[in-house]
Amino acid sequence: MTNDLLGRHRAVLPDWLALYYEEPLEITHGEGRHVWDAQGNRYLDFFGGILTTMTAHALPEVTKAVSEQAGRIVHSSTLYLNRPMVELAERIAALSGIPDARVFFTTSGTEANDTALLLATAYRRSNTILAMRNSYHGRSFSSVGITGNSGWSPTSLSPLQTLYVHGGVRTRGPFASLGDDDYIAACVDDLKDLLGHTRAPAALIAEPIQGVGGFTAPPDGLYAAFREVLHERGILWIADEVQTGWGRTGEHFWGWQAHGRSGPPDIMTFAKGIGNGMSIGGVVARSEIMNCLDSNSISTFGGTQITMAAGLANLTYLLEHDLQGNARRVGGLLIERLRAAAAHVPAVREVRGRGLMIGIEITRPGTDEADPQTAAAVLEAAREGGLLIGKGGGHNTSSLRVAPPLSLNVAEAEEGAAILENALRSIQ
Repeated sequence: MTNDLLGRHRAVLPDWLALYYEEPLEITHGEGRHVWDAQGNRYLDFFGGILTTMTAHALPEVTKAVSEQAGRIVHSSTLYLNRPMVELAERIAALSGIPDARVFFTTSGTEANDTALLLATAYRRSNTILAMRNSYHGRSFSSVGITGNSGWSPTSLSPLQTLYVHGGVRTRGPFASLGDDDYIAACVDDLKDLLGHTRAPAALIAEPIQGVGGFTAPPDGLYAAFREVLHERGILWIADEVQTGWGRTGEHFWGWQAHGRSGPPDIMTFAKGIGNGMSIGGVVARSEIMNCLDSNSISTFGGTQITMAAGLANLTYLLEHDLQGNARRVGGLLIERLRAAAAHVPAVREVRGRGLMIGIEITRPGTDEADPQTAAAVLEAAREGGLLIGKGGGHNTSSLRVAPPLSLNVAEAEEGAAILENALRSIQ
């Protein structure tokens, strides 16, 4: 039946719509941190629908909220008052750290970043955007145009002029050999030099940890140092929290807080985990930025009642069960376990990350050269062992991405680490 579905998939869907595995999976149901395929095979899920099943599969509190809301009304658009949307916006505004915050809901991270770019360019009257090398911000025309990862940018055409800044990948590039303080200073000098050769940009958009790029990150404090330079020139800072938000990094609720000495970003985008699988994205910005648009606008599906009910229930569960603290504790154990396992695998260049957001970079042994075939082999071996993980990477690297639901327990972390250790050893 799966082969029949695969044939139908290929007959009607785009060739560029990626599928994992030589024999793609049809996932039929899930519970907790596990999913099952159409053949009845059970897998420990360490990728959560691309970091989207944030708390757990079939979380009773979320499924109950969705069911009850569906029995009342599913959708009405933003043309009418919407109590769940207002309630979730109030909670997110308070959690954001942004003063006098306004929240606009979208259906995805791509749409959230697209909206943030619209706000920044309208507010600043500039179509120049600063973005990080190795970045990814979505698949819309504007967000593809600022993506600093050629593997995910199918066109050079763009409504924006994009200039790329160095610093998002600590262990590669011309400054990799420097200590953290000198690295930050060199990146700031690079930014200042770049700004000296261009007309006033609207904003810098940056992921605190680069998701599709392979869970790469700069030293803590880089974006705070950038913010000081930007603020002097009136340039906005957009923090793309689509993958890093909601406590996934363990140490902080938002990824930007690792760079927070100069305060919160001017604009913040979010998506993925807040809906636990329901389609929620959004933008938070200071009121004068959010309200700068001088034309009418609505959202047909952004903030619809059923997704907002899911978001409220999911956020409540996350906070009441301290899943950020769990990500810190269990994630710390998992990353150390994976580092110990990888220490004897020459193909592993680096194990990096924080909380439950861990990247394992695969290269040809003894070099910095990407080895996508070996990374794919580890992915397959992990699946055969009963573990689902992701992959990514830029700068010609191949990285495995490990991002389980935030309710992962110690036993499951140990089980997943053991499977992944066997998968890594199988490539030697």
